[in-house]
Amino acid sequence: MSASAVHSLWTTAADPISKIDAPKIEYGQLSPTLIVVGAAIVGVLIEAVVPRKSRYYAQAFLSAIALTAAFAAVVALAADGYGTTKAGIAAMGAIAVDGPALFLQGTILLAGLVGLFTFAERRLDPEAHGNRVDSFAAQAASVPGSDSEKAAVKAGFTTTEVFPLLLFAVAGMLIFPAANDLLTLFIALEVFSLPLYLMCALARRKRLMSQEAAVKYFLLGAFASAFTLFGIALLYGYAGSVSYATIAQVVDGTLTTVDPALADTMGNDALLLIGMGMLVMGLLFKVGAVPFHMWTPDVYQGAPTPVTGFMAAATKVAAFGALLRVLYVVLPGLRWDWRPVMWAVAIITMLGGAIVAITQTDIKRLLAYSSIAHAGFILAGVIATTPEGVSSVLFYLAAYSFVTIGAFAVVTLVRDAGGEATHLSKWAGLGRRSPLVAAVFAVFLLAFAGIPLTSGFAGKFAVFKAAAEGGAAPLVVVGVISSAIAAFFYIRVIVLMFFSEPRPEGPTVAVPSPLTMTAIGVGVAVTLVLGVAPQYFLELASDAGVFVR
Repeated sequence: MSASAVHSLWTTAADPISKIDAPKIEYGQLSPTLIVVGAAIVGVLIEAVVPRKSRYYAQAFLSAIALTAAFAAVVALAADGYGTTKAGIAAMGAIAVDGPALFLQGTILLAGLVGLFTFAERRLDPEAHGNRVDSFAAQAASVPGSDSEKAAVKAGFTTTEVFPLLLFAVAGMLIFPAANDLLTLFIALEVFSLPLYLMCALARRKRLMSQEAAVKYFLLGAFASAFTLFGIALLYGYAGSVSYATIAQVVDGTLTTVDPALADTMGNDALLLIGMGMLVMGLLFKVGAVPFHMWTPDVYQGAPTPVTGFMAAATKVAAFGALLRVLYVVLPGLRWDWRPVMWAVAIITMLGGAIVAITQTDIKRLLAYSSIAHAGFILAGVIATTPEGVSSVLFYLAAYSFVTIGAFAVVTLVRDAGGEATHLSKWAGLGRRSPLVAAVFAVFLLAFAGIPLTSGFAGKFAVFKAAAEGGAAPLVVVGVISSAIAAFFYIRVIVLMFFSEPRPEGPTVAVPSPLTMTAIGVGVAVTLVLGVAPQYFLELASDAGVFVR
């Protein structure tokens, strides 16, 4: 066959390809996510090329710069009006750039930055063989207790891969609440879940417990992802599209042009209701709402405490953002169907989290059940289905995330010979032995309990007010009752710390480096500022509370 004939075949075959339009990507509007993804990829390269001695500093510095730059990009976009007047859909309809997206992205980035400080902490554990160590396993691949692990500890290895993993998780979380079609939503879900499954398994102490936590989280997370994906498939069958706007139009009956191939299945309400149920179930799993909460206490207890703090704060922010967008943008036409279900979920989540927390004897499990109860309080704001509902949820998430990271950062300080002393009996008399640490932890506990002059009170008040105005007054009554139940076990810990005799063999409080001090300091500052003068931030949240349709 002659060269010219081959050439003509090639050109005729290639001809139709010229009609495909190049994708139009608004890089500026996507810059926060792109900065974080770029830094995560550079972090992977650092693991490959930088000598082991220098990796920790390179990774920590890169991660801090990336998260700060991404936050600056979010602020620049908001200042430019992308949260209000210029809000729109970017990346060929895949991602929404609007008020809630930017507000949540800013919160996630700040939570990630504060979480990063706890990840990088290296002064809490005693030095191993002359090397400073952090909370993560010396070599993740080695079997716990094996010779290879002992050799890795002796050689001073550290798992610096946690930094790129943290960045990949943050990148997924940035996309999750901003996703504007179901496929983007699912990809973002996987991008931030997989690094979390890995990081949960990397504890330096109690490695078997840590690996068990990771396996539980992975298996349950895989189930939840499968349900989510099946729900997405059914919604696609119902609407013939994965785009939020198109599904919303089919639900409302306002869609004008219909593809004849899809006309038979479109508008089949069984597909819509089952698909919606499965999708929302996947999101409620990430939020940690009852009855999808079973993973929370085990994973929070087993994971390295810096990972627990980051995960508890940032995952909730991302998942509630995605849940809000799905319910308010895709399914507003189904409000009568999803509201009763959400009522039931919110009530059992508030009461379940608060009642079971009373029986806990481990501080990390107690905080886990407390986070379940908080998911119920936030759901009260979601149920309001008003603009005030959205802004109250945004404010609550911002307030809650910093208190959570601060509280878990304090947990990392209280230690005995086996590492962190998380059993409550060991915290007895901590207020006499180390008054400052106990006082700071007491501030966080009071904020969780929603005591006035803390951010927790301002957040709960905003959420309950929105729920009452949205016609969910009975829910507020249940919320107040479960808040009272929850206050009991928070105040019980404060009484234990300040009014019990310290045990002679009790734990010591490690003196942290400025990194953990910064994390705890930011937590205390946010707790007090949002509690004493919340007005500016409530207005910021209400300005950011409008979804682009």
